[in-house]
Amino acid sequence: MRIRQHHFVHNGWVNYFADPNFNAEKCQLVLAFGAPQLITAPQIYDYLKTGYPNANIVFASTSGEIIGSDVYDDSIVVTAIELEKSTIACTATHVNAQANSAETGAFLMAQLDKKGLNCVFIISDGTFINGSELVDGFNRDNPDKVPVSGGLAGDAARFSSTFTSLNAAPTQGNVIAIGFYGDNLHISHGSSGGWEEFGPQRTISRSDKNVLFEIDGKSALDLYKEYLGEYAKELPGSALLFPLSLTIEGSDKKLVRTILSVNEEEKSMTFAGNLPEGSKVRLMKANFDKLISASSSAATDAVIGPEQADLAILISCVGRKLVLNERTDEELMAAKHIFGDKTSMAGFYSYGELSPLNKGSNCELHNQTMTITTFTER
Repeated sequence: MRIRQHHFVHNGWVNYFADPNFNAEKCQLVLAFGAPQLITAPQIYDYLKTGYPNANIVFASTSGEIIGSDVYDDSIVVTAIELEKSTIACTATHVNAQANSAETGAFLMAQLDKKGLNCVFIISDGTFINGSELVDGFNRDNPDKVPVSGGLAGDAARFSSTFTSLNAAPTQGNVIAIGFYGDNLHISHGSSGGWEEFGPQRTISRSDKNVLFEIDGKSALDLYKEYLGEYAKELPGSALLFPLSLTIEGSDKKLVRTILSVNEEEKSMTFAGNLPEGSKVRLMKANFDKLISASSSAATDAVIGPEQADLAILISCVGRKLVLNERTDEELMAAKHIFGDKTSMAGFYSYGELSPLNKGSNCELHNQTMTITTFTER
C-alpha cells in the first residue's frame, strides 16, 4: 500500500506526505474529509479527479479534520491510496432510495461481492440517517462477520447539514460503502470511550427508535435537565458533555448515546442511535485523562501485528472534541504513540462512529468514542 496525503488549508493545497513510489494513475481510492463549506465547492472535486483520474473519490463533511497527530477546522484532508496487491469496490445510495435506514444498509451490503471481501468501510450522511438501523442493515447479510467500520459525517457543532458523495461534488443524504478485497490486505479496528458513569441506573419506559420520552415513567427531558443544572439552558449543545450509557435488555455490552435535538413540546430527546424500551441507562461525564487514554486503547486494539500499519483512519466524536478543546491533539498523539511514525493517520470528527465492539462481533453504532480502522498490505 502506497499513501499520498495533502491538505487544503488557508485557501491553498499543501503536500503533507507521499510515498516516493506512489503512482497517481494507479491510485484506487481517495478519501477527502473536510469542512462542509469547502468540500461542496465543485472545483474541489474537479481538482481531485484531475489528480487521480482512475480513483474512486469519497467525500465526508466533518466537525474537524485529522491529519497525522493534528486536528484542524475549516480545511480538507486528502488521503490517496494505491493498493499494490488488493482491490476495492465502491457503491452508494441516497437515504430516500430505500424505505428506511436498515434497508439502506442492507442494499449497500448486497451490492458488494462477498467473495474475497475482508472489510467494509462506511461513510454516511450524518443528518437524515438512523445509525443504529443502518448498521443493522449491514449486519443482516454478513454471515462471515466481515469487519464493518466507518463513521457519520459531521457539521461542526451545528447539527444542521452534512454532506457526502462518491465520485461527485458532495450533497446531502448519501451513504457510501467501500469494500476491500484480497488476502494481502490486513485490517483491524478498535473503539473506546473513556467516559465516567454517574448517578443511579434507570430504565427506559417509553421510546420510539431513537426518540426518548420517558425514563422510569417520568419525562426523560425533565430528568435530564435536573442533572444538567445550569447546563440545561444550553441544550442541545451541552448534551454533548453528558452522554448516556446504554445497556440493551438481555445484553451486557454498553453503548454510548448522545443527544442530537430536544423537543420541548413533546418533552422528548432525539439521539444519534436507538434506545429500546426496557434498556438501562446512566448519565456520563468527562474525565480528560480517561478520554485521552481511551484513544490509546482504541489504537492498541487496532494494531495488526508486529509490523506498523500502513494507514490508520481515526473517527472521533464531535462531543469529545468539544470537551477536550485545546487538549484535542492529545488523543491523536496518544494514538500516534501506539502506531509509530511509519503509519499514516487521517480522519475526522463525526456525528457517530461505526465499529464492532470486539474482534469477530457485529458492527455497532457508537457515540462519543475514538474509533480506529487500520490497513496493512503485505
